[in-house]
Amino acid sequence: MSTRSFLIPSPLSQYVSENWVDEPEVLQELRAETATRENSDLQISPEQGQFLTVLVKAIGAKRTLDIGVFTGYSSTVVALALPEDGKVVACDVSDEYTRIAQQYWAKAGISRKVDLRLGPALETLDRLVQDGWSNTFDFAFIDADKTNYLGYFERCLDLIRPGGVIAADNVLWSGRIADPADRGEGTEHIREFNRKVRADTRVAASLVPLGDGLTVAVKA
Repeated sequence: MSTRSFLIPSPLSQYVSENWVDEPEVLQELRAETATRENSDLQISPEQGQFLTVLVKAIGAKRTLDIGVFTGYSSTVVALALPEDGKVVACDVSDEYTRIAQQYWAKAGISRKVDLRLGPALETLDRLVQDGWSNTFDFAFIDADKTNYLGYFERCLDLIRPGGVIAADNVLWSGRIADPADRGEGTEHIREFNRKVRADTRVAASLVPLGDGLTVAVKA
């Protein structure tokens, strides 16, 4: 987990940040505030935010999922990239952290675009399926507990339309997945996720070594 691309040396990381990241002031403020909080390393990097913006705009997304809101960086990035009638369904269990997110959604002027669903994300996603939302979402970003990554992926695959995109963060796990001696629970869950998505014929997928590793999968 990293708020910068750990595979890029610091001088190059600074070059990328200064020359290729267009980070609105509200996101700079959110990043600064998050840095003062516990678990601040759970926030995505500005480079990842820029990449999500490009993905969302490239596919013309209007309806999206954000699984793992934290303080709201990814949901704000995506909502800013959506058209005026776009919507982010944001899933999280933390009232404390999502209160911060709500403050910044308001600052960014995108509160109307965000539908916050507090509660276990698997339950929220299952409810969306039951309510008839299968094949209607354009984009999903997964950045929550690693135990349920495959469950989140399966639900998103149901909810995303053909040609839609699912992006999952932390798939390099700060490099620990490449250490055969690391048999930690989180490491094993990410290894299993990577293996299964790579072999899944329902998607075309690529692992992008950005931030802490980002899997991007396009639904067939």
